[in-house]
Amino acid sequence: MANLIQTARDQVAELTQKAYEKAAAQGLLPQGETIRGTVEVPKDSRNGDFASSFAMAGAKALKMAPRAIAQIILDNLELEGTLFQRAEIAGPGFLNFFYSPNWYQQVLGAVEEDPAGYGSSDVGHGQKVMVEFVSANPTGPMHMGNARGGVLGDTLANVLSRVGYNTWKEFYVNDAGNQVHKFAQSIHARYMQIILGEDGYEFPEKGYQGEDIKELAQAFYAVHGDSYKDAPEEKWLEDMSAFGLERNIPKMKADLLKYGIEYDQWFLESELHNSGYVAQTVDLLAQKGWTYEKDGALWLDTTGLLKEKYLREGRSQEQVDKLDLKDDVLRRANGFYTYFAADIAYHRNKFEERHFDKVINVWGADHHGHVARLQAALDGLGLDGSNRLVIVLMQLVNLLQDGKPVRMSKRTGKAIALHDLLDEISVDAARYYFNNRASTSPLDFDLDLAVRQDSDNPVYYVQYAHARICSLIANLAAEGVQVPACADVDAALLSTEEERGLIKTLAQYPNEIAQAAQHYDPSRINRYLTGLAGDFHRFYNACRIKGEEPQVQAARLKLAHTVRLVLANGLGLLGVTAPEKM
Repeated sequence: MANLIQTARDQVAELTQKAYEKAAAQGLLPQGETIRGTVEVPKDSRNGDFASSFAMAGAKALKMAPRAIAQIILDNLELEGTLFQRAEIAGPGFLNFFYSPNWYQQVLGAVEEDPAGYGSSDVGHGQKVMVEFVSANPTGPMHMGNARGGVLGDTLANVLSRVGYNTWKEFYVNDAGNQVHKFAQSIHARYMQIILGEDGYEFPEKGYQGEDIKELAQAFYAVHGDSYKDAPEEKWLEDMSAFGLERNIPKMKADLLKYGIEYDQWFLESELHNSGYVAQTVDLLAQKGWTYEKDGALWLDTTGLLKEKYLREGRSQEQVDKLDLKDDVLRRANGFYTYFAADIAYHRNKFEERHFDKVINVWGADHHGHVARLQAALDGLGLDGSNRLVIVLMQLVNLLQDGKPVRMSKRTGKAIALHDLLDEISVDAARYYFNNRASTSPLDFDLDLAVRQDSDNPVYYVQYAHARICSLIANLAAEGVQVPACADVDAALLSTEEERGLIKTLAQYPNEIAQAAQHYDPSRINRYLTGLAGDFHRFYNACRIKGEEPQVQAARLKLAHTVRLVLANGLGLLGVTAPEKM
């Protein structure tokens, strides 16, 4: 779908070039020169919608003063049937172009043509992209960080789909390794305490302390009684971990579904181990000469891989030599593979077995040291991880209530759980707030503000704009006034600063989606919607609709309805509802 701002920008360059060629053919300017001027949006809209620097850029080649060149270009501009009504000279020789009513009409028509698809493009050309996000350990309830990562990953996938990527949403379940071992030990300790009393069995020093572990132990005891009291460790480790995971993973799915998130796949780490894929991946790294043995363990030459990566990316040998690089263990002396080995195998599976062109992982900022190491390991396998694996790092969330930090969950004694949060505030508020800042910025989540129904609450502010327009349309419909088709509206009647500014904001939407996809920053959609709602409220307060002269009323009603469509479109991308009444 056309980006009408970019289309207009391109037309400015085309018009100035044709005017130059026309003038040169008349002998008014030297022929055959290649002039590369810029086309920018002026800060002040009174200086036009675009400013071309063609005349200044061509001064040297054309051996003429910029304003003289600008006047000749202006005299030879042919604006009939274009997106521009007029042009004028400003300052040292800028050519300022002003949109015609035709451009404003086209913006309204573009939204009318495909309200749900407005802002779409084919930038991605159908490339397969996986977005892996949340991927929380299934050893306890999901917390606030998972809440932020959930909406960030989900919205990013939605944005990428909108610009033409074939997207896939995935949750990586860490159902193997140390954390699951500790999980089973924790359940076992609480189980034994049910039988022997809290003082009768020592709880592991690094065990999981939450109430959820006690609940799982109680549930296991309810099924098995004390039959596991003297069971061998291998038996209770396997059975208790399976028992806990079989209950926790469905709870995670249910919490995320309540949060509006559905995955295309829940991928189990255990499958990589059980199928031998981790071992095979480590063997491949060994065959390529990137491993060595020390102290009975198998190590990855991460140092060598990172040096190659950094040199390829343009760092000097001197810079690379100064880095404090360390190698990673892939297989411990006891024969067990590390989490890093499994992570390499998992990403090899994404690229080599499932043929994703690009993989985007949403991780907490505390994983920043792992990014380059994983990319380098994939480089070592010949999978170009440095370019095909993108990591979006996400800063922490600070939960506030009564202006003070909230640190504990009443239910678990740990960080606030996602399901506890969603008992306090709406899913709409949670999804909007957690996506309201770029992932690179820490996020203050104010519980009091999230439930307020006033303009200080950003999700309420945007949803209210949508509901306000729905109410306006319903009231006019009751009087027999319907929203007109674009072809029946005269955009020239939308001439106030508020009206034209609002249409320009509507035109900006495709670019915002494209930028959100390019920079992996879906929070741009939030900022855009907040701005659009603000522009609408200003328009609505300045420009009367109901009771105006029929043609003006029709044009303004069409504009308001178009804003409603784009608000609904953007809220849909965020997974937030667009209410008709509030």
